[in-house]
Formats: sequence, structure tokens, C-alpha cells
Amino acid sequence: MGRGPIRVFIIDDHAVLRDGLRVVIDIQPGMVVVGEAATRDQALANAPAALPDVILLDLDLGDGDEDGLNLLPDLLTVVPDARIILLTGIRDPEAHRRAVLLGALGLVLKEKASQTVIHAIEKVHAGEVWLDRGMIASILNERSRGMASQPYDAEAEKIARLTEREREVVALVGDGLRNKQIADQLVISEATVRHHLTSIFAKLGVEDRFELAIYAYRHGLAKLPQ
Repeated sequence: MGRGPIRVFIIDDHAVLRDGLRVVIDIQPGMVVVGEAATRDQALANAPAALPDVILLDLDLGDGDEDGLNLLPDLLTVVPDARIILLTGIRDPEAHRRAVLLGALGLVLKEKASQTVIHAIEKVHAGEVWLDRGMIASILNERSRGMASQPYDAEAEKIARLTEREREVVALVGDGLRNKQIADQLVISEATVRHHLTSIFAKLGVEDRFELAIYAYRHGLAKLPQ
């Protein structure tokens, strides 16, 4: 991610909601709306050129093949570096769970205040997730089953390569702390935290903080959220 403003792309079939989100986001000093779409076809055609850091996707977009859930995998194919936050007016835990398993990193109910959307964008852009703890636990249980086929000895060997400091960093990531919070707690610099995370990702074979948290919960390196 660059040092410039967070680039946001909005996908929603309601013009009023798109306009409202654009106003809220564009007044933030560290954010800019770089594009929007009302349909699946518009999203897939326009999002790649906009180079978004974060995409706000309406889970309730259209019906059937046009809905946000079906669009999500294709969207991640054309903009693989973007982080997706779902917006929904439907309280459907199963649909929310499926969306996160498909790659969404955040979920915000439309009834929430606009500032919640801003916080979600900031957190997801920083490499974290914006989900309630109950959903995180459900996702972890689902993904953990998919990891169960890996030989434990191979994983134990990976874990054994971690230094004591790296184990401390893993545990704090599992607690949901950001790099600055980890640095403050361990009395080290943020640059050192980033260095540790790069080393940890390589040793454990994970790609980001979310995968690291899943791995940590699965292998007892961090406590599962209650």
C-alpha cells in the first residue's frame, strides 16, 4: 500500500447510497473515492483501472448471479490487491460467513453510522479485519478444518523456527493489536515489528495478518476470541 490517500471504490446499485458514501469518504483527509459501479459488469470493467486499495461492496447487489456474494470471487480475480468490505442491510450470519470465506475482510451493516464505515476502511487498509468476534470464531473453525489435512509434524517444525520475540508478536496479532500497539507493548520500533512479521510470514507460509491469526489460533500460538 502506498503512502498516499486510501483509494476507495464503491459498488452499490442504489445511487443515493453511492453518493452518500462518496461525500462521507471524500471529506476524509486520508481517503479518496476513485470510482464507483452500480452493476456487476460495471464493477468488473471499471475497478481494475481505478487501482483501489479498498472496495466497498453491497452484499445485497441485485439478485441471483448479480448479488455481491457471487461477484466477490471474480472481483478479487481482477483486483487481487484490493481489500473488500461488505455493506449489507441483511442480518444473515450464514451469508456473512460465506462472504468472509470467499475473501472479504470486513462487514458493515448499513444501519451503522457513517463513521463506522470510515473506521472499517482504515482498519482493513492497515491489514486487519473488521468483523465481530463471533464471526471470527466461526470463520476460524471453518478454515481450521481445511488446514487439518496438513501433517502436524511439518507445522511443528515451522513453529519451532520462530524466535521467542516472534512468538510474542504472533500472540499480539492474535489479540488484534496493530503494529504501533505491538511496538509500544514490546518496547520496539514499528519498523522492527514489520521486520518480525515479514520473517514470521515466511517461516509459517502465510500471506497476511488474517492468515497468521488463523494459523496462530489453530496451533495454539494465540487465544481464540471469546
